[in-house]
Amino acid sequence: MTNPKTFYVTTPIYYPSNRLHIGHAYTTVAADAIARYKRLRGYDVMFLTGTDEHGQKIQQSAEAAGQKPLEFLDGIIAWIQNLWKELDISYNDFIRTTESRHTEVVQALFERLVAQGDIYLSDYEGWYCTPCESFWSERELVDGKCPDCGRPVHYTKEESYFFRMSRYVDRLLQFYEENPEFIQPESRKNEMINNFIKPGLQDLCVSRTSFDWGVHVPSNPKHVVYVWLDALTNYITAIGYGSSDPQKEEQFARYWPADVHLVGKEIVRFHTIYWPIFLMALGLPLPKKVYAHGWLLMKDGKMSKSKGNVVDPLLLIERYGRDAIRYFLLREIPFGQDGVFTPEALIERLNFDLANDLGNLVHRSVAMLHRYRQGVVPRPGQREAVDLALAHLVAETVDAVEAYMERLEFSVALEALWKLVRQGNKYIDETAPWALAKNDQQERLDTVLYHMVETIRVLSILVQPFMTDFPRAVVAQFGFPVDAFSWASLREFGQHSAGLNVIEQKPHFPRLDVAEEIAALDALMGARTTASPSAAVPGAATVSSDASQQPIEEKMPLIGVDTFGQVELRVGQIVAAEKIAKADKLLKLQVDLGSETRQIVSGIALHYRPEELLGTRVVVVTNLKPVKLRGVESNGMILAASSGDTLKLVTVPEGLPNGSVVK
Repeated sequence: MTNPKTFYVTTPIYYPSNRLHIGHAYTTVAADAIARYKRLRGYDVMFLTGTDEHGQKIQQSAEAAGQKPLEFLDGIIAWIQNLWKELDISYNDFIRTTESRHTEVVQALFERLVAQGDIYLSDYEGWYCTPCESFWSERELVDGKCPDCGRPVHYTKEESYFFRMSRYVDRLLQFYEENPEFIQPESRKNEMINNFIKPGLQDLCVSRTSFDWGVHVPSNPKHVVYVWLDALTNYITAIGYGSSDPQKEEQFARYWPADVHLVGKEIVRFHTIYWPIFLMALGLPLPKKVYAHGWLLMKDGKMSKSKGNVVDPLLLIERYGRDAIRYFLLREIPFGQDGVFTPEALIERLNFDLANDLGNLVHRSVAMLHRYRQGVVPRPGQREAVDLALAHLVAETVDAVEAYMERLEFSVALEALWKLVRQGNKYIDETAPWALAKNDQQERLDTVLYHMVETIRVLSILVQPFMTDFPRAVVAQFGFPVDAFSWASLREFGQHSAGLNVIEQKPHFPRLDVAEEIAALDALMGARTTASPSAAVPGAATVSSDASQQPIEEKMPLIGVDTFGQVELRVGQIVAAEKIAKADKLLKLQVDLGSETRQIVSGIALHYRPEELLGTRVVVVTNLKPVKLRGVESNGMILAASSGDTLKLVTVPEGLPNGSVVK
């Protein structure tokens, strides 16, 4: 029997031709937030993520790395799964499209669609974008380039199988009308209809013969199933579609149709046109909702490996902790809209929201409990108006968070939650426990201290979908029992907490030095010019020469000689090198610059052993602001070049003295 309280949420399956960046983490953290929220509300949740592992781009990337495709993929996917572990992503399943549970079903459904006349064999002739793995008609190109990514396209002609999209267009439009919530935000629906359906939906190419890394068509094995028919079906193969195992069949019946597919806006067309049509052809129910969120942008536009503005989420987690990064992503960016990542915005959120507001509320409450009640939460006395107002705001906040989470409005839910955080601090200021203690108003002091702890209890429950370490730490610090930390207990404000023994400890979110952190973030962001597995980390500026990884024609903006002249480059010689404790990527170097010896922290430990660096003559950026990395001061940056999995320091031949200017 199907559980009426099931919830099935998916991320896109990510394309692992390279490591992921903070934009991918944004999607996955959002999916994790709604999955955690639904579990807290008592739902049987299936949360799926994974990787789309076939296609020409994977084959080319593996060849460039000198590896077989699966060998190439295994390393990157291990990195991706570690990223999700570091972000505490609570997925139930991770689907790889190279798994037999997927490939065998894709082959079977392809042959079925051929047999029922939905797929036919013909010739494809037109424009193709390799990075996007998309075909385009002449009218769809923008200035002769791919309309999705702006990269060059090339003309191709080959025998291909095609899916008869026209058979299902009317049914799809009817489905849109009958299910107005299917595409979110609604503006995406208008875009799909006006830009892709009304001009005439062409039959879709669903096989290729120009490469062989993919799912082969059993009846015509020179053909590889083209990416979208292969990739999109992961949402059903992962939960048991096409399986002969009774348990898998039951799982599919329990969770399908999906409640929500979370996708980036660049792939909304595939999920709201192609995917529904494929499902119609298979006679399956359609997903309840596809939510296309916006992009996480940089100051200079969309994140791009060729621009050198890709942000490595692991470096951010290492420096600030996963709660901080999860909170920033979900709070800073209204879901469905584009948002901008800047070091200033990140540090402001961490200092003001986490350190000043939430961390301060907990820390000052605990301090007063120990000062006035030896750390034991007292029983409350008679409530006054200010206490009743706080209780009323708690009830309002619970209602608001639930309503906003149901609509996937994560940032608005956190905004409502932080009104309660700030009111908790204001409550302390208004009731002035220190004055109550001084005036020997002990019963009133008990009531105030009790309400402070109850507010922290409620906040810590509500914040669980967004941050994971902080709630666990609060439970350990305050000793909240399980029944006092359930979602249901949110409606029981004023009925828990009395008698708990609270532990005094350091603040959960220490305040950060703004200038130091912005300088460090600039270094972290500038140090990673590609998202390749060998990309550099702090202390080594890289120049990538791997054209196969950077097909985009985007370039850094032109600068004048005066601007370049502001960067001071000098010849230096490494005279000492050692590893930094608990930092696998970092080496601490002493570099002789002729007139002085500089300490530089460099992210090259995965590529060089300390002993082999001694005596190496390098190029050093000498006029960077000092930063601290893992608590070690770094006064400069050494230059390095990367290509594929290789990273090499930019070296200088003998003959030039240390300290010589590089122009």
